[in-house]
Amino acid sequence: MLHRLRSPLRRVLAGGSPIVPLSPATPNCSPGLSGSAVRHESPLCHVFPRSRSFVMACLPRATATLARQDCSNGCSAPFAGERGSEEVAETFRAKDLIITPATVLKEKPDPDSLVFGATFTDHMLTVEWSSASGWEKPHIKPFGNLPIHPAASVLHYAVELFEGLKAFRGVDNKIRLFRPDLNMDRMCRSAVRTTLPMFDKEELLKCILQLLQIDQEWVPYSTSASLYIRPTFIGTEPSLGVKKPSKALLFVILSPVGPYFSSGSFTPVSLWANPKYIRAWKGGTGDCKMGGNYGASLLAQCEAVENGCQQVLWLYGKDNQITEVGTMNLFLYWINEDGEEELATPPLDGIILPGVTRQSILELAQQWGEFKVCERHLTMDDLATALEGNRVKEMFGSGTACVVCPVSDILYKGQMLHIPTMENGPKLASRILGKLTDIQYGRVESDWTIELP
Repeated sequence: MLHRLRSPLRRVLAGGSPIVPLSPATPNCSPGLSGSAVRHESPLCHVFPRSRSFVMACLPRATATLARQDCSNGCSAPFAGERGSEEVAETFRAKDLIITPATVLKEKPDPDSLVFGATFTDHMLTVEWSSASGWEKPHIKPFGNLPIHPAASVLHYAVELFEGLKAFRGVDNKIRLFRPDLNMDRMCRSAVRTTLPMFDKEELLKCILQLLQIDQEWVPYSTSASLYIRPTFIGTEPSLGVKKPSKALLFVILSPVGPYFSSGSFTPVSLWANPKYIRAWKGGTGDCKMGGNYGASLLAQCEAVENGCQQVLWLYGKDNQITEVGTMNLFLYWINEDGEEELATPPLDGIILPGVTRQSILELAQQWGEFKVCERHLTMDDLATALEGNRVKEMFGSGTACVVCPVSDILYKGQMLHIPTMENGPKLASRILGKLTDIQYGRVESDWTIELP
């Protein structure tokens, strides 16, 4: 479907036709058959009907039902579009962008010396919202600090969410985004969970493209670096009290980045698995990209480092189910209990973040049709038994920041479990990384990418 987005996006800056939204696929177990191939495109989310609010159109049915709920304790009131108000702006529009160019431009860093998330470009995007007037006009302005009230709800009650995606400078010098529609979908779902106001994700993507157009020289001239895009949405309610905010701020900042882990882009990491800490639980916010999920993980991360590991492997339940790593979804390539060659990852059951790279790996592996691909629960006992039987081939993490990262060891109950990922190539992890980066850097044409006009 993304191939349909290319032409509209090339016309974005000229106010062309709208972008058709996509919704993330949810693959289940599939056998290694060529007939089960999955296209490089996500199923369509239905096009926004003009007779309904665009808000309802961009949400799954259950989420839309939640969004419509009205209750007496600071929960969601009806959306502006459902009230029929002409005075409250339902969304911001890219055609209304106000652009204030920076007068002093910063020196671009050396792509080979980038520290992840430490350098920022010349400009940023901000859009303000209030319950009284709705969305203000979006504004691209010089990068700088945010003025914020000391009582702002983001500071006291963590009313916040964010996204992470990248722009890549290809081998042909074209700048590409990798499946940004999925990030917009996830941001929309997170906004509902935090009671932050809805917005048109098409318009946000158009604004981000305009920001990239202005700061495009910040996209590194390197196939080992990229420009990280961080959309952030915070509650700025200027009063104390746990309630739905009456004011909010959406902003986007850009940062040129190299490898996420200081050890390198494809150096294996060790994981610390200890059930005394829990990242997420059923009915919680583990499937949303919220700052609170990460802030609450820092103590466990510090303990992981103290124990000689680089990341936390989060476990869940009395049976110590494997869920995800601190900054990555997790994959196990093994011979399963039935003797089948299988690529497995924990299912999206409400405690797993639905990663864009995760979904892409599942779809690639299904398309190859060479082994079983399955979303299933895995426990530490399952892993330990498989290691004893020499049935584990590889384990690796996936995410926007790291792309694909091999796992070499897991410290669990005082014992270091060695994962033979590197001894086995790692053939599959290397293949997946190569395929994804070939797409991202334009070595292979794919409808998963969108080119900057």
